[in-house]
Amino acid sequence: MKSRLPGWWKAPWWILQLATGAKSFVDNPFLGSPALNRRGLHLARMKLAHRLAWWRRSRLAGAVDPRDRAAFDQNGFVAIPDFLPAAEFNALKAALFSSKFEAREQQQGSTVTRRVAINPRLVRDVPQLGGLLRSRRWKGLMRYVASTGGEPLYYLQTIITSPDGPPDPQFNLHSDSFQPALKAWLFLTEVDDRASPLLYVAGSHRLTPARTAWEKRKSMVVQTIDDRLSQRGSFRISRDELSGLGLPEPTRFAVAANTLVVADTFGFHARGQSNIPAVRVEIWAYRRRTPFLPWSGGDPLSLPGLALRRIDWLYAITDWLDRGGWRQQHWRAVGRIPLGRPR
Repeated sequence: MKSRLPGWWKAPWWILQLATGAKSFVDNPFLGSPALNRRGLHLARMKLAHRLAWWRRSRLAGAVDPRDRAAFDQNGFVAIPDFLPAAEFNALKAALFSSKFEAREQQQGSTVTRRVAINPRLVRDVPQLGGLLRSRRWKGLMRYVASTGGEPLYYLQTIITSPDGPPDPQFNLHSDSFQPALKAWLFLTEVDDRASPLLYVAGSHRLTPARTAWEKRKSMVVQTIDDRLSQRGSFRISRDELSGLGLPEPTRFAVAANTLVVADTFGFHARGQSNIPAVRVEIWAYRRRTPFLPWSGGDPLSLPGLALRRIDWLYAITDWLDRGGWRQQHWRAVGRIPLGRPR
């Protein structure tokens, strides 16, 4: 007992986290308490987050094509082939693949993820990119799925896969968090079905009674599961469990270049297994807002002139924390390199 006492000075902070998007069951003893979760703490936060997300989406629905909205509401994702007119896509791709960019990498198992921050300088150098990010259909979809009028973070992302080496934890079907959130991929290269295509379980974004019961069971035992990512709030699910929740097998997004996929990552998703060495390149978007705010706007960091600068600020902060020994930086700078370059 004495060894646990010093940490309890953090109790006010742990309590405040209940009103935020904090999700780790191991870093906050209230969130991770089996007794509190048996009494419904995890479910209460999750239900409120979803109720507010769909309320905000109803306020943002007018800017979304009704067909896109219907597809998302049913499946949890929208997949749009030939998203850009061919001439616009070819010009964008040519501009991006003819340049070198400052990149960072992270390796998980045998998979390397390389990212280039889309910041004001990059948009100035590649004006076709700015046109895409400002387009009405793009912005409407991003905001609706993210349930916020705020801007996502944008990256040029390269995924380098190999059939050899240790397993990638992203191969396991999982939900990113207890709350709805956005991830989007505009594929700049073709995605081979043998080369880790995106997988998504259609309909798994909905908070059904079966999903609610599953979440409650997981919240009560997650501390005992030998899976660090589940313990940190990104619950893993086996394929055998899907049918018990009334869910189908995952959809596989082996798609042509110029396909846009926008998804709610509360739904179960994963990278497919890689059977061949491959490289794919995409424009990648991410947004997970504070879940318990009822309004869809009011994000000062999404104002023009600030939105695209956030990534540079985040890099500066994480680098500073890493240098000071406060938090390890997992993204390693690799210098200026062309998009799609293998390792």
